[in-house]
Amino acid sequence: MQIAYFWEREDAEAVLQRLGGRLRRGRFHGEDDDEDHPWVVELPAGTGADEVETVVAQYDGWLEPADQEPAPAPPPLPTGPRRLKKG
Repeated sequence: MQIAYFWEREDAEAVLQRLGGRLRRGRFHGEDDDEDHPWVVELPAGTGADEVETVVAQYDGWLEPADQEPAPAPPPLPTGPRRLKKG
C-alpha cells in the first residue's frame, strides 16, 4: 500500500477517482487545527509506481517514503532510584 498526501480535498478526490483507494484526513504531530491536516489517499498495493508518481505530482501531492525504518525501541527504564553520592 502506498500513501499519498494532498493539501486540498479536491486534489485528493481527483486522485482517488483515477487510482482508487481510500480517502481520509491525515494528522501531523503537534498540529491542533483540523484545517492544517492534509488529505490522505491510501492507494491499493497493485497500483503501478510510475502512474502513482505521475498522478500525485500532477495534483501537487507527495508520497510517503516507502523505505522508512521503524523507530528503535527506547532503552529500558530503571527499576529503582539512582544514587548520585555514596554515603
